[in-house]
Amino acid sequence: MTAPLDLLRPGAAIRRLLRLAALSASTAALSAILLLGISGWFLTAAAAAGTAGVLAVQAFNYLIPSAAIRLLAILRTVTRYGERILSHRAALMAMADLRGRLFARLAAQDTRVAPNLSAGDASGRLIGDIDALEDLIVRQPTRPASLIAALTGVGLAALAGWLAALLLAVMLAALPFLLRALAARLTRAPAHEAAEALGELRRRYIDFAAARAEIAAYGLIDTVLADLAGPAARLDRARARLFRGEGAIAGFLACYGALAAAVVMASARGEPPFVALALLAASSAVEALAAISRTAFRQASVEEGLRRLAVLLDLPGDLRTAPVVVPGSVALRFGPVELAPGGRIALTGASGSGKTMVLEALAGLRAGDLPIAVGGTPLAGCDADALRTRFALAPQDAPMLAGSIADNLRLARPGVDEAAMWHALETAALAERVRRAPAGLDTVLGEEGGILSGGERKRLSLARALLAGRPWLLLDEPTEGLDAATERGLVANLRDWLDRTGTGLVLVSHRPHPMVLARERLDVAELVRL
Repeated sequence: MTAPLDLLRPGAAIRRLLRLAALSASTAALSAILLLGISGWFLTAAAAAGTAGVLAVQAFNYLIPSAAIRLLAILRTVTRYGERILSHRAALMAMADLRGRLFARLAAQDTRVAPNLSAGDASGRLIGDIDALEDLIVRQPTRPASLIAALTGVGLAALAGWLAALLLAVMLAALPFLLRALAARLTRAPAHEAAEALGELRRRYIDFAAARAEIAAYGLIDTVLADLAGPAARLDRARARLFRGEGAIAGFLACYGALAAAVVMASARGEPPFVALALLAASSAVEALAAISRTAFRQASVEEGLRRLAVLLDLPGDLRTAPVVVPGSVALRFGPVELAPGGRIALTGASGSGKTMVLEALAGLRAGDLPIAVGGTPLAGCDADALRTRFALAPQDAPMLAGSIADNLRLARPGVDEAAMWHALETAALAERVRRAPAGLDTVLGEEGGILSGGERKRLSLARALLAGRPWLLLDEPTEGLDAATERGLVANLRDWLDRTGTGLVLVSHRPHPMVLARERLDVAELVRL
């Protein structure tokens, strides 16, 4: 099983934060155990002096111990607060970096052969499963602190006799093994069940959310809620078992701390103040090792998260961050039809005949055993990255990024400026609509397009494809949902743009007017039969 820090590959800044957090946690643990031990010694010594008479009370120096107690209390509070801030900041930075790297790896895959993860499933892995690692990163600095606290506790117990220190050391050494065994027994099965149920619930919820308009329109809300009830109930049951396990471990720790104090008290041979010091030090040392118990308790959840993330971790490669170099245009061959660079063809055929499948295969989005060649290379043998650099797809169902209009246009290529954006929007017959939007290019859209209608989202997707500057443009029903006047203007703009840029076109449309853009036509049914 991959260790969380190995998976996170923390950078220098995160490692520095973790080191500072470990130093703060160690100081806080040392301050806490010294505070409790000295307090016990001070109270017992003061009580003994009081029973010994006035002279003993006058001789007792309470200033130094009381000052030390106050100093240790302040130091413990400050360093504990600092450890929380530093460890959580390191965890948040590490989680953000990990999510970015895994998303880049997922986005870089050849979708023709990559694992078929739905949006809900991928979201569940990138959010919920990575969150399972966060707790261990936050608690990472407390591990050396626990060791320091345990050693300090044994050292303080030695003031009450070597036997007390030895027995306490044995009990503290056995505690981590007992906690791990107990946590594995109580949490492994419910952690697996909780991870599976949460992943399934996320997947279904996101998939249903994408179809919320249809669900409301057809009165399927009760059906959807009933469908979500199953994994929700599984999750509740699994979490209840996890919480019961956590309670059992907490109870075990309380009993173990009382047993350690009893063992130290029975074996102590020193003066009463030192016996009191040893008792409180033993209890504090056991409490300090509670961080190990919390880590052990979360271990099963972490292992389940890593198991589900393995699908992403095993994917090869990463998303390239270098600017895309657009190659020169190449010829296309559709069966017997040869299309020279800059050619224009319309794919025709009845609904369901495979026209969209051909466009997606050219864009590298799906596998397709079709008699198509790109630059003389059969389509099935073309590298996905090569296809992405040659074809820009404006799909029938235009996906939107949850960001601004400008953010959606910047997906086309790195470094695109506002002037280019407005030019593409003019060509897509959408510039006036964007100018009327509340914040122009900075108008925020949701994943469903926000204020834009279906036809406007399609034209925004078209503008994005134009900005990509690829040698071939793939258009799937570009004028669907448009009125006649807007359709005529868009087609005229596209004709001018194609003539000016020399870009090739592969068009799919059931409407007659866009067909004027094509110079050739091909029935997809004939292509599929070859």
